[in-house]
Amino acid sequence: MKICITRATEGDARPLTAVSRQAFDHDIHYGAPQVGGPPGYDVVNWQLRTILTCDTYKIEDENGRLLGGAIVYPKGYRHMELGRIYLLPDCQNQGIGAQAIRLLEETYPDTDLWTLDTPAWNTRNRHFYEKMGYRLTGEEGHGGVWYAKQMVR
Repeated sequence: MKICITRATEGDARPLTAVSRQAFDHDIHYGAPQVGGPPGYDVVNWQLRTILTCDTYKIEDENGRLLGGAIVYPKGYRHMELGRIYLLPDCQNQGIGAQAIRLLEETYPDTDLWTLDTPAWNTRNRHFYEKMGYRLTGEEGHGGVWYAKQMVR
């Protein structure tokens, strides 16, 4: 399936929140200690705030079906952070996430360093990020782990 990423607008806040809720709540099937997700994952106003203040993207198929979303933060000179990426449960494990990350990386061609964090318990995410070239760089105090990817040009 071919996908595209486009910047989210204010009108995307509600549908992105619905997709985010489904995606993160589905993690209960992959080792999450309880249903839930990162802060604001199920709050429309939080999603709206990120759309207005961050680089927030919607992930769609070629027919315009909303499959997921991503939030990217500038962290410094040539350094971007993948703050969040999520897909509908029926779109996971099909290569869509890999396409989305590649498209995000291509959107910021001057970026030398990408970073992200993910829950330590989520071995599925960790394997995925490592497959995408991210390397474990440390642990957070609240049960998360940090990853980084140095871009080669």
